[in-house]
Amino acid sequence: MGILSVDLGTSNTVAVLSAHGRQPRVIDVDGSATMPSAVFAEEQGGLVVGRDAERRARLDPTRFEPNPKRRVDEQTLLLGTDVVPVNEALAAVLRRVLEETVRQLGGEPPEEVRLSHPAQWGPVRRNVLLSAARLAGMGNAITLVPEPVAAAAHFASFPGKGLAPGQTLAVYDLGAGTFDVAVLGATPNGFTVLAEDGLPDLGGLDVDQALLVHVGREVSHSDPQRWQRLLRPESTADRRARRALQEDVKAAKEALSRLPQTEVPMPEPFSDVLVTRAELEALVRPTMLRSVELLARTVRSAGLSPDQLAGIYLVGGSSRLPLVGSLLAEKLGVVPSSLDQPETAVAFGAHHVGPDGLSMRTQQVDGDVVGAQGPAVAATTAPYSPPAGMVPPQQATPQYHSGPTGPYPGAPGGQHSPAPVSGPPSGPPSGPLSTQPAHFPSVPNSGGDGAKGKRRTGWLVAAAVTAVAVLGGVAAFVFWPSSSAATYTAQECRKPGDPDEEGFTGCLRQLAGGVSKDNNCSPGMGQGAAAPPDEQELGVTVTCAAPGLPGAQVTYIHSGSTETIEQYTDGLLSRTGGGDQVQAEWKGNGLSGRYAASAGRNSSVLVFTVDDRPLAGFVYQVNVTGDGEATPPDDMADYFEKTVQPGE
Repeated sequence: MGILSVDLGTSNTVAVLSAHGRQPRVIDVDGSATMPSAVFAEEQGGLVVGRDAERRARLDPTRFEPNPKRRVDEQTLLLGTDVVPVNEALAAVLRRVLEETVRQLGGEPPEEVRLSHPAQWGPVRRNVLLSAARLAGMGNAITLVPEPVAAAAHFASFPGKGLAPGQTLAVYDLGAGTFDVAVLGATPNGFTVLAEDGLPDLGGLDVDQALLVHVGREVSHSDPQRWQRLLRPESTADRRARRALQEDVKAAKEALSRLPQTEVPMPEPFSDVLVTRAELEALVRPTMLRSVELLARTVRSAGLSPDQLAGIYLVGGSSRLPLVGSLLAEKLGVVPSSLDQPETAVAFGAHHVGPDGLSMRTQQVDGDVVGAQGPAVAATTAPYSPPAGMVPPQQATPQYHSGPTGPYPGAPGGQHSPAPVSGPPSGPPSGPLSTQPAHFPSVPNSGGDGAKGKRRTGWLVAAAVTAVAVLGGVAAFVFWPSSSAATYTAQECRKPGDPDEEGFTGCLRQLAGGVSKDNNCSPGMGQGAAAPPDEQELGVTVTCAAPGLPGAQVTYIHSGSTETIEQYTDGLLSRTGGGDQVQAEWKGNGLSGRYAASAGRNSSVLVFTVDDRPLAGFVYQVNVTGDGEATPPDDMADYFEKTVQPGE
């Protein structure tokens, strides 16, 4: 009866249907081409999705999850008092799309369903998506299509934009939750991915957060206590006010893509805030530069230069920011293209991807070939022929790097990594405060650096996980020795108090020591930081430039729960996708704890926790040059001990 293509996005879901010989068209759900990918758990046990979920969120925000796709690595969501499996939350979104499609088809289901997914998703994440589709009743005729392949197919479907075999296209996909970039080569059968990368901590949600912090700086001084209640709501009324403010900030961001200025309505007692496009661009310019630099590195890794590309195609709603196009043109010398609504490009493009354009690596999910209409489709893409004079990439077939549990590139025997570490919970933890130290994976001591008490883990994380890159200051700062800051007992640090104007609680000042002096410290995770899905639930956070470490920042966390600290910091370590890990104990300023350092291809992280209180911090550095590896774990440990560790 027809083909249904669905792009289940972080913030919005788009569906495209072709049936009865008609051209593909967007399925309007609830009167709009885009349906929010949000879910709300009813007290009776059902799940409401889309705009209905957003409306219900104002009644009880604790039962609402606006971005379930961002939680794909977690097995369950806590919505109010209900525990909802992630695949069921995603299935509810897909089910609503299917119901509307069946209604428009006169009661008949589509013959085939195509679901897009990020190119970096490995077998486990793709299995979650496939499971959700089957739970939604989409049947067995399901094909999984990598998002950049679909985007490239959509680009080539426009008159005059077709690519001859050997030509290449870059896809710049800035969605709500993640940033993905890919370089694709045209073949007689479709497209092959020559190189791809991404930033899981960069997306429209991070732009929203930066604007929210900016607005807070404008008004919080008039009533600091009320502003803190907005950031860390304790009552249903506070949660409603925060949810409304988040929606208004997002609407202001979208308006600034069209207008030079707009106002953000503020809850009482605060006055409305006028924001300009110039102010927003100043806030996010360093973050957007990261995306442009990553695109440039990805193009180089494909053996190309920007002038050899047939184009750069903008995909994802957040690519509407005018700054994106201007930075790409300024830094790469290529004017990008946005040929259609960027939110719908992937869903439309999936219709143009034939089975010969998909490899087994695309369709195979944990041993099961997706799509039950015929035999398994072999990798039939023809060998890639680069233009004359171009250095060809090492591989001509799609190189889809896996997610947290996917195969490690080049690993013999299809080795797999340990299970992914879940992110922070969706709501505040319950139960008594744990006084146990934050957990680091238990590993054997392999010796070395004995004087410093460091332990090398010796085990390689056998997954090419997306590196989490964090924006930091690029200038070196002079380190100030630890001051004689006030010390606090574990009981006094049990819960975060009111932070000062730089964002520090007294307990965080004790942990930060001299770093808190003259290092541009400010509240929050920092622009482009590896923020959790709900930063306010994590606790009080403050970020400083890392003195003497280019491209790095130091973030301090004061939570209400050691378990929350543990989950978040374990996630930071796992997402670097690094090899050897260094662990050791530390002491200073009346505190003691442990630290662990790890490094991946694009970033390095060192996490330090406090034994008897819910305090932690992390140093995150981006490989700012793009050459070589990120700072090794040993060097990160040396830096921590010399510069960040508070003195006695």
